[in-house]
Amino acid sequence: MLDMLRGRGANGSNGEKVGLGSVRRPVVGLALGGGAARGFAHIGILRTLAANGIVPDVVVGTSIGAVVGGLYAAGRLDTLEDWGRSLQGMRNIIGYLDIRLNGSGLIGGEKLATRLEHAVGQTLIEDLPIKFAAVATEVRTGHEIWLTRGRVVDAMRASYALPGIFSPVLIGDRWLVDGALVNPVPVSAARALGAEIVIAANLSSDIFTHSTTIYSHGAMPDPAPPVVEETTPKRRFPRLFSPEKTMKREFFGGVGRPGISSVMVDAFNIMQDRITRARLAGDPPDLLITPRVGQFGWFDFHRAEDLIAHGVRAAERALDSIQEAIEVLAPAPAGNAPKTDASKADE
Repeated sequence: MLDMLRGRGANGSNGEKVGLGSVRRPVVGLALGGGAARGFAHIGILRTLAANGIVPDVVVGTSIGAVVGGLYAAGRLDTLEDWGRSLQGMRNIIGYLDIRLNGSGLIGGEKLATRLEHAVGQTLIEDLPIKFAAVATEVRTGHEIWLTRGRVVDAMRASYALPGIFSPVLIGDRWLVDGALVNPVPVSAARALGAEIVIAANLSSDIFTHSTTIYSHGAMPDPAPPVVEETTPKRRFPRLFSPEKTMKREFFGGVGRPGISSVMVDAFNIMQDRITRARLAGDPPDLLITPRVGQFGWFDFHRAEDLIAHGVRAAERALDSIQEAIEVLAPAPAGNAPKTDASKADE
């Protein structure tokens, strides 16, 4: 296998003939996992890899990983980073949530999609300079869908359409939702697209590290009375005339009571964690980067600077292992090998 990858009597991945006298760099794939706002850590990972000469030939992403990967492949990663760093607080985030009172999701997603479309325009996946795929899930069948053709913005939007939160996206004749339902860290897709070394970034590695089974649980001996929110004429007025504002308040919840979003996101986190563990055990990457971002919420987009920094630190911890793996598959030519003490003595 190594002889084949080193190009002995074979052709390189880019079609160039490779023989004993030359060495081909192995095809590097990057699998970017889902995690909503935590996905800003992917930016720090990409920046650090590039600064150290590690540029992926294949990028596959799920959910926010598809957004970061798609913008990276299109050369527009700066747009996402600048937007994240410009957010000053949760109020800015709420401005992008076009809450609906009907339909198949609480958030229409048009505002976010419009911003992404401004970044990549009508760019097609097949026109990108590197191989890219976004992973999504078909609603009615549960099929894992690899979006490798069509508009980049449509693929990204389908991949992050969290069920119940965002409306499904129709691409072709399929209604698609978040790819994390089936493949949260798409190592398998990166390999299928030709990657010989797969570097994966998992954003949920430290969320449920100590999850366990509670064998016996029930009501407390003296349960506290339920918290009843006051309803005054002053508060009823906006409920009657501002349903969107009310929906946003219910969406995020209040003191001592989880909102719709937190219940759904926590449930999705649990499911994604279990699926990720199973998928990575069955098809492990060659290198795994695990930013410690479990303390960040899914909607903490305004904390982009901290998240990017966590990504940088995680990538730096993995650099030596990544370089070593690349060198194993494509060692330096014999003429450039480091000199040993014996060779120095002969000079």
